[in-house]
Amino acid sequence: MPRTTPALSTLLPPLICGTATFNDQYNPDPYALPTTSIVHKALSLGVRAFDTSPYYGPAEDLLGAALDTTFVHQNFPRRDYFLLTKVGRISGDEFDYSASWVRHSVQRSLERLHTSYLDVVYCHDVEFVSPEEVLTAVKELRRIRNETGRIKYVGISGYPVTILCELSETILRETGEPLDIVMSYANFTLQNTRLASEALPRLEAAGVNIVPNASVLGMGLLRRKGVPIGARGDFHPSPQGLRAAIQAASDWSNAQNIADNRIEKVAIRWALENWMREGVAVGSTGDPASGIPWIREKIERYGGTKLGVSVMGVSSVEELQETMRVWRSILDGREDGEKTALDAGRSVDDRTWSLQRQQQVKTLAEGIRSTLGEWVDYAWLSPTPGFVNKRSAPEVPAPLPTPAASPDQVLKPAQVNGIPELRPTVPI
Repeated sequence: MPRTTPALSTLLPPLICGTATFNDQYNPDPYALPTTSIVHKALSLGVRAFDTSPYYGPAEDLLGAALDTTFVHQNFPRRDYFLLTKVGRISGDEFDYSASWVRHSVQRSLERLHTSYLDVVYCHDVEFVSPEEVLTAVKELRRIRNETGRIKYVGISGYPVTILCELSETILRETGEPLDIVMSYANFTLQNTRLASEALPRLEAAGVNIVPNASVLGMGLLRRKGVPIGARGDFHPSPQGLRAAIQAASDWSNAQNIADNRIEKVAIRWALENWMREGVAVGSTGDPASGIPWIREKIERYGGTKLGVSVMGVSSVEELQETMRVWRSILDGREDGEKTALDAGRSVDDRTWSLQRQQQVKTLAEGIRSTLGEWVDYAWLSPTPGFVNKRSAPEVPAPLPTPAASPDQVLKPAQVNGIPELRPTVPI
């Protein structure tokens, strides 16, 4: 069976706003985050895609509430932004890839996100279940896609790049249809580049259309103050030796006489800039959020081709604005960057600064990787030895209670300007 048309790579924006941070893994209280303001500001800055999951605590609810507001309804038609979510992972040690759970999870996501369709649905963290279970879930997602149109594109996500490659190859061989999208996380970072060095050729050969690079800080590992500690405590799977090496690299970077030398600043720009180039073959030509306000763009407008796709999560409006500043500076520094900068209201000086910063980051990145030594390209085990899936049998629970509102959400979805919630009417 041929892939879905049009190809996702002709549509999906190369910068996706991730919502894993709308979760108590990364923050003590996700309801205290200004999630509505973050989403609204992202849209205003040109971001046109949001990644989420039922596993991310209240993230789907918070994202859905932010989108189901007067501001969004009046300024951003649903066709102008992309929603990517997942199925299969329920908790840290509970997974259900059965067809019945897939249907339940998709229906629930549609309701939480207040939408009549989902642009992308991934099977979440595929390394925790068997290939047969993944194949079952992919087939069910495609059935929903074909019979109801409630899903547009289907993919998988996970950590070990070898497993992502093996499953992509298996799915192509067993179904005759390649995956539309495979999301890898923490495998193209300043510390670990296995996604490019090991996985990219195999994923291309398996016909995968897009490979987004997520978690460019390695789930928060590449930070001066260490891994994030949320309400669940220290969840990060990295060993102490790797953490110590990261701290030593951070100290080295701090000692350099270069502006913005914090390891997280270097790591973010390095990953975004390099994956934009390295991931071209599995990238996209969608709206690059270059800064031209209120215009749907295509990268071809600037004489370019595909850009590697990245997912960036933030916990505040300030972090979002900084991410967009870096992203646009990277665009300014590309071969076609002068026209991009000028059309977006920036200047030739912005391009010059971007090229200078590119060299600074390259120098710092080389020193950081040298300091990391044997920990370069280290990947932790996922799952850990002895893992047991506690989901012994498929079970579809009663509807979950609605969580408390985000602090800056002023209206409940059903009360927004009299606009009813969008709920699917066709059984899936």
